[in-house]
Amino acid sequence: MTVVQTDGLNVEPVTVDEFRFGSGETYDVIVEPTKTAYTIFAESIERTGFVRGTLSSKPGLTADIPAVSEPVWLTMEDMMGAMNHSMVTGMSDGEMAMNHDDHSTPNSGAVMKQSSPTDILIKPSKQVRHASTEYSASTDMLVDTPRTNLDDPGVGLRDNGRRVLTLADLKTIGGPMDSRGPDREIELHLTGNMERYSWSIDGVEYGKSTPIHFKHGERLRVILHNDTMMTHPMHLHGMWSELENDEGEFLVRKHTILVQPAQRISFLVTADAFGRWAWHCHLLFHMDAGMFRQVIVT
Repeated sequence: MTVVQTDGLNVEPVTVDEFRFGSGETYDVIVEPTKTAYTIFAESIERTGFVRGTLSSKPGLTADIPAVSEPVWLTMEDMMGAMNHSMVTGMSDGEMAMNHDDHSTPNSGAVMKQSSPTDILIKPSKQVRHASTEYSASTDMLVDTPRTNLDDPGVGLRDNGRRVLTLADLKTIGGPMDSRGPDREIELHLTGNMERYSWSIDGVEYGKSTPIHFKHGERLRVILHNDTMMTHPMHLHGMWSELENDEGEFLVRKHTILVQPAQRISFLVTADAFGRWAWHCHLLFHMDAGMFRQVIVT
């Protein structure tokens, strides 16, 4: 099948056998049948179930249903990043290190980690800066050396013998909507505690957070750093997210972006819509548990 759109926008056509998409994402594909019937097959990420449909030339025809793929465990890089990690489970209050330098308030959930204008115009920061709010019972893991590769299809799809779509394959036709570089950079960490099933941003659940503020008309870079072992489809309402690679080169414009475990991605936003906007993980249980923020554009 040939992928021609994502989230409603045209991309340079890319032919694949399979792709992963998160809640809220959309993909448009072209299929040119050469047989009488095809099975459209979709598995859940943990391989506990599937749904199937049939694409056929007339009613009543069916095609073979493939076997569900075997579950695949997360690798050490999926859980810990490229080199090492920090586990904070079981730490007492007195053991929690609070020496990370940031500009957050205790409940902001949005650490405004500014880089110099010259630096951020070129490419996103690779320096990991955890907010002090991440050192709490809401967070059971911190990733200090995240992956930045966008050519990884994700756990369970690697080396499976099929051509699998990755974010690095997607190129929005026409380039970015705004040619300006960013004026500032915001780093947000996707956090959680698997045992408590608590989800948050920068270790702060939505009910304890304060809004994130964008200035109308500004161009800014957002870095999302996943400190959890789950994939999060992050959805920003009202404004487009223009994904870039780790060298700052534009790739694709989306409204929902999958962030893999122990991965660090960045995108540019033009704050062109006044008002209050939701920003959240599109997995309902994660959003309801606290991985949600309000963005105010003024």
